[in-house]
Amino acid sequence: MSENENIETQNSEQMPEDGNGDPENSEQVSESPEAGGLEAELAKTKDQLLRTIAESENIRRRASRDVENAHKFAVEKLLNGLFPVLDSLEKAVETANQTEGAEAIAEGVELSLKMFISTLESSGVAQIDPLGEPFDPQQHEAMAMVPNPDAEPNSVMEVMQKGYLLNERLVRAAKVIVTKAADS
Repeated sequence: MSENENIETQNSEQMPEDGNGDPENSEQVSESPEAGGLEAELAKTKDQLLRTIAESENIRRRASRDVENAHKFAVEKLLNGLFPVLDSLEKAVETANQTEGAEAIAEGVELSLKMFISTLESSGVAQIDPLGEPFDPQQHEAMAMVPNPDAEPNSVMEVMQKGYLLNERLVRAAKVIVTKAADS
C-alpha cells in the first residue's frame, strides 16, 4: 500500500460520509424510532413540568387567600362572645331612659356603648339595624310575621336583636318581626 492510499483510508475512517460524499451532513442521519420516542418523552415531561408549576402556583394562591381570610375573620369567635354584652348595654340604655331619675346613668352607659361600637367598627364590624327595610333572608331572621295595614308587606316592623357583619360577611343575623299583608 502506498502512502497516499494509507492517508485516504485513514481520512475515510475518521470522517464518515452520508452517501453523497459530504462529510458535513454525515451526522444528520434519518430520524430513528428512538429519536421520535425521545421527543415524545420530552414533550410529555415538559407538559408534566408545566402542570406541576401551575398546581404549585394554585396552592400558593390558595394558601395566601386562606391566610388573608384567617386574619380577616380570626376575631369571629370573640365577637360572638361580645354581642351579648352589646345587647345588654343597649337594653341598659333603653331601661335607664324609661326610668325616672336615671338620666345620668343612661348617658354614661350610652357613651360606653357608642365607644364600644366605634371600636368594633374600626375593626371591620358593622351593625345591621333593618327597621323599616324590606326583609332580607340573607341578613335577617324572621321571628314572627304580623299583619300591619300601615306598613309595607314583607318589611321589618321591629328589630328584636341587631345583626352584625365582619368585613362584609354575616356574623349574626338580625332577629326581626316582619309585616305581612292584612287578611281580607
